[in-house]
Amino acid sequence: MKCRFWIIILLPIIWFSCQTSEKKGNKSPIVQSGNPVLEGWYADPEAIIYGDQYWIYPTYSDTYDKQVFMDCFSSPDLITWKKHARILDTAAVVWADSALWAPGVIEKAGKYYLFFAANDVHKGQLGGIGVAVADQPQGPFEDLLGKPLINEIIHGAQPIDQFVFKDLDGSYYMYYGGWGHCNLVKLNEDFSELIAFDDGTIYKEVTPENYVEGPVMFVRKGKYYFMWSEGGWTGPDYRVAYAIADSPFGPFIRKGVILQQNAEVATGAGHHSVIQIPGEETYYIVYHRRPLDQTDANARVTCIDKMEFDEQDNIKPVQITHKGVTKRLLR
Repeated sequence: MKCRFWIIILLPIIWFSCQTSEKKGNKSPIVQSGNPVLEGWYADPEAIIYGDQYWIYPTYSDTYDKQVFMDCFSSPDLITWKKHARILDTAAVVWADSALWAPGVIEKAGKYYLFFAANDVHKGQLGGIGVAVADQPQGPFEDLLGKPLINEIIHGAQPIDQFVFKDLDGSYYMYYGGWGHCNLVKLNEDFSELIAFDDGTIYKEVTPENYVEGPVMFVRKGKYYFMWSEGGWTGPDYRVAYAIADSPFGPFIRKGVILQQNAEVATGAGHHSVIQIPGEETYYIVYHRRPLDQTDANARVTCIDKMEFDEQDNIKPVQITHKGVTKRLLR
């Protein structure tokens, strides 16, 4: 009887210890997210903080004809994630007949905007970058324009992978582009159209060396950190590189790769976003990668790891992990 009793008691203790670790000299458990943080195949994650919640808006990663809706996820602590299903689908976007992907999100004046790519646009085809709006972060989102915001192929950039950025002066810009080209455009007050820059142009090409897709921008210590994905999204060498500039217009001179595959963890680590804890030097990189036992192009999972800087303010290479990040509430 005594042996059976101790087997029953030990099993839950062993399971719990797999989810936590202990600080040396302190028995308080350290709770970690683990990677991946979302259940199922999800890619191209756009992460953002709204109020006291973290949000992730990813691509539902499946074959082209099944990628016709978007889910999002919220968390109070980076550990427990709640799924909000079908916040947008092609039924709500009359001009989109297939494939929604790579959302970009932002809040403005109490409205929540979701920019998305729809249809695999080539010259002469309908599709490109659209805008949807909702009264709450989890939607449901409605198509704002009834047509693409950007349909044309300008400077060789396929209209996909949009990232919306609020500059220090309150201006709203959008970086976007596939096929190895990146454009910068300026948005009007309600995101319903593009407006000209001071020189009268609408589209500025800002493509850095080795750029493929997936642009991201953030400001730190007055410097503009521009990031992007390189390599092929279906292969193991997908990765993230970056540049630092003095303005949102660049020039963006490539500094190097900071996120890539690890033969012991995962392959194809790329197409990311960045979260900063407000008022702190605490940064997280949210990205997708392919598990080592998967070769299918769409077998991608969303993960989170710490992102840090060196004394020269360069981004340190990110160590992709199975552990993920520690619990962190927003105050």
